[in-house]
Amino acid sequence: MRIALLQVAAVPLDLEANLDLIDDAAGKARAGAAQLLLTPELFATGYAPQDVRDRLPEDRITAARTRLAEIARTRGIALVHCLPGVASAASVSPDASVEPAITVVFVDDAGIERAVYEKTHLFGPEERAAFRAGTSAPPVIRWEGLRFGLLVCYDVEFPETVRHLAAAGADVVLVPTALAGAPAVTGLLVPSRAAENLLSVAYANHVGEEAGLDFDGESLVAGPGGQVLVSAGTRTGVFFAEVGPALHGPPVRERPEGPWYLEDRRPSLYRRWAAEHGETPR
Repeated sequence: MRIALLQVAAVPLDLEANLDLIDDAAGKARAGAAQLLLTPELFATGYAPQDVRDRLPEDRITAARTRLAEIARTRGIALVHCLPGVASAASVSPDASVEPAITVVFVDDAGIERAVYEKTHLFGPEERAAFRAGTSAPPVIRWEGLRFGLLVCYDVEFPETVRHLAAAGADVVLVPTALAGAPAVTGLLVPSRAAENLLSVAYANHVGEEAGLDFDGESLVAGPGGQVLVSAGTRTGVFFAEVGPALHGPPVRERPEGPWYLEDRRPSLYRRWAAEHGETPR
């Protein structure tokens, strides 16, 4: 499948301008034969967590979510976008406050929301002050013959998140992000997550100055061997890559000679080690 990534600077708090950028990118992506467009973290609002939390009322966020679904439908392309919001009442544990989370949504080319995920690893004090961390496992959605997993930004830096999606059968992990000042993430961690799980990881970032932050850009797609299929560098625009099935089984597909981390891991042993050393989940 041919997919596209959007990399450009958003306009903080200007929903209309940012939605127009996404609409234009969706048109370019479809004209370039892409079937799916991945956009950066909180792109429609701009990445300014506290301002977004305090200054954008819920009805405007809801309207933006409706327009994003309409963009997907009218452009005839699946769209993965990221907004503040609550995925659903079922996604919130009974003892949690119903505060907005950073939410990624997979919308198909008919404008139907097919999967929703709330970011589980919030980065830094500003995000933690503005949003609630999700607790539900990231989903895998089958669409057009491939299985897509959803994460958001900091989530992908934890091996457990991508490993969970690989074990659930994901072929491609889609990651909207807002990364500034951390080149090791795109240079090392994202390709490593792809290689160790024998799947593809698509990672879409803002670029340039936005709300006082200088975003790295470096949006990329890493293939199942960790090879970089496309890298945007610090350019702006829409970038394309071809992705396909993961190389983990079953069924056994054409695979590299190894290592096969999913098959060779020993989770019961790791749990025993954790228990022996008094390690408990936090």
